[in-house]
Amino acid sequence: MTPTTPAPSRGKRPGLISSAPSSSDAELARLARALAHPARVAILRRLLAHGECACGEIVSGLPLAQATVSQHLKVLAETGLIQGEVDGPRVCYCVNPKAVRRVQELISGL
Repeated sequence: MTPTTPAPSRGKRPGLISSAPSSSDAELARLARALAHPARVAILRRLLAHGECACGEIVSGLPLAQATVSQHLKVLAETGLIQGEVDGPRVCYCVNPKAVRRVQELISGL
């Protein structure tokens, strides 16, 4: 006879909490999706470092087409991570500090 290792149990593993996703889980997932592209992270970092930036200034700092940057700005704005203000023919963007703090809170709660 040869010794055998027991088969892994198919039930609940001890020590794991079994619960449905919370609203905080859904909120973190939504915000994480907005930050899931390196260009969007770069845009957020630029705005955090420089405060307010016009769309053209953001475009000049990235190796991407203006239309692509605009799409990334739209995603960030839809989640509330940034805010845009129309200033004549241009739009100036800035970080929403409350939303960034919320991302930090949600991540630290993992």
